[in-house]
Amino acid sequence: MSTPHPADPQAAAGKPPKTATHSATVLATRTAKAQKRETRGLILGLVKPYRGWLAIVLAAMLVEVLMSLAAPWPLKLVLDDALGAHHLPSWLEWAHQMGIGRHTLGVALFAGIATVVIAVVGGIATYIDNYYTTSIGQWVANDLRLRIYEHLHRLSLAFYDSAKTGTLMSTITSDVATVQNFASSSTLGILVDIVTIVFMLGLMIWLDWDFTLIAVAVMPFLLLFVFRFKNAVKVVTRDVRARQSEIVAVVQEGLGQVRAVKAFGRQDLEVAHMTAASHASTEAALKARKIKSLLSPVVATVVALCTGIVLWKGTALIIAGTMTAGALTVYLAYLNKFFKPVKDLASMASTIAQTTVALERIQKILGADEIIHEVPDAIDPGRAKGEITFDHVAFGYGSGEDPVLTDVSFTIKPGQVVGVVGPTGSGKSTVVSLMPRFYDPTGGRVLIDGLDISKQKLAALRAQIGFVLQETVLFRGTIAENIAYGKPGASHDEIVAAAKLANADEFISRMPHGYDSLVGERGDTLSGGQRQRIGIARAVIRNSPIMILDEPTAALDTESERLVIEGLTQLMKGRTVIMIAHRLSTIRDADKIIVLKDGVVAEEGTNDELVALGGVYAELHRIQYETQPESQSGSLPITAAASA
Repeated sequence: MSTPHPADPQAAAGKPPKTATHSATVLATRTAKAQKRETRGLILGLVKPYRGWLAIVLAAMLVEVLMSLAAPWPLKLVLDDALGAHHLPSWLEWAHQMGIGRHTLGVALFAGIATVVIAVVGGIATYIDNYYTTSIGQWVANDLRLRIYEHLHRLSLAFYDSAKTGTLMSTITSDVATVQNFASSSTLGILVDIVTIVFMLGLMIWLDWDFTLIAVAVMPFLLLFVFRFKNAVKVVTRDVRARQSEIVAVVQEGLGQVRAVKAFGRQDLEVAHMTAASHASTEAALKARKIKSLLSPVVATVVALCTGIVLWKGTALIIAGTMTAGALTVYLAYLNKFFKPVKDLASMASTIAQTTVALERIQKILGADEIIHEVPDAIDPGRAKGEITFDHVAFGYGSGEDPVLTDVSFTIKPGQVVGVVGPTGSGKSTVVSLMPRFYDPTGGRVLIDGLDISKQKLAALRAQIGFVLQETVLFRGTIAENIAYGKPGASHDEIVAAAKLANADEFISRMPHGYDSLVGERGDTLSGGQRQRIGIARAVIRNSPIMILDEPTAALDTESERLVIEGLTQLMKGRTVIMIAHRLSTIRDADKIIVLKDGVVAEEGTNDELVALGGVYAELHRIQYETQPESQSGSLPITAAASA
């Protein structure tokens, strides 16, 4: 029989070695604890700016609780003092000295005045705490929305490669609204209920500790039930929120691509997607309601049991002469007030669970660390000359996926026009995405003017680079605002000058409101050529020394292509230009063409050199020109643009 190795402390101590399952359990426990700490930190950070308002709420809440405690006493005065002794108790003797008569109606008058005063003071306190609590809830929600949205814009594109837009939209709207509602109403209710329970318990012990033991005895069992109930609700609530997020995702995708849906006549498919998502959400919600509905009957039964016992025993004590009817009335009122916050807290278990899930989903976004970080001593290099160097660059989109780039090296000189071509999936878009640090390479360096871009300030780096993409995305607003998107604070003259250089002024001027004309969502009210020319104007007004063109004429008709090419010719003057090309005719006059294949630079040279080489580029050239004669393909007058 083998003996444990003495180097294994667990084996030496006679303990079984830790299994993978045990390790996973420990890790999950630590993760859950870390999430709770992060959630607590998030809550404290959100309410910290409103400490003054919280103090006002706390003071008003204490007044409200005290008035609630005082509310049953006027009735006791009527039952025990007005109808019995015909004068107020000794601790209220001061009222007689102020003119309250020592008779039944005098005591009743004092009880009536006290009832009104208690109600008025309590009402003022309720107004103050409701107003300030709602104010805190609204501003916390505002801060939280802005914090999430700002963080989402700081995340790299790597985060969005796997994130679902519908889930993000659901979190920034529904989950924030859940937190807001909780902060505006439930938080105050919980605080009031807790303080009320503490004060009520003290008064009940003072009035009759025997009766109070009955209420206290059932509390541990009730709290244990509520705790287990809360955990069960959290589980089903997570499922409900996930299903609701799926509905948002289906709606966002279906309506966002409504033109494609109608073009292919697949409305039935999109409705089927919505039906499945909606049914799943309904089933999850009903499952959650099935669990939530158990709470109220259980708590009500326990409360009724305690009240019945107190009523039976209290009647016996009155008959025995050891308790007055007024004392029993006050005690029953307190017992009801004691169990009301208990019931409220129990019913809030569902609300707390929903808010906890919302905070977890929010913290999941805020905790995402897929951010392009700046080094502490990042520099602003000023306006770049435009030299770009890739030094043995490698990159992959995920740890489990094959790298897109394995060893890419090339240099682009200032003012050069360079085409980037290659088969589908060769990494053309990846190369240009690394230049503005949309992603960071997993190996090697990218340099601009000899300086590693990872050591530059991110905003300063991206200010050096302009984009004209294959599909220009326009934002909600006017045409002028969309052009000025490339340069915040641009004057109207600058906007018009940029539009003229982009050949866009002619069609903009014909529109009813000119540059103040509103564009539809994503610019769908404009033609493809018009959108591209606005995109060029946006790049012109940005005036960046480096320009990236991602096949900007690929989807245009001949006339639109001609106008866009004229605009691009103006845009390219005096700049370093990198063009991703699928139609080789657009880059045949480029200073240099870089051919990517299998994650490396397969070839590099001019159009004529690469055709003569007979390699990858020559094969792409042969395939294209066998199916598309050169005379039918538009091309940019690159040499003239670069030398201008």
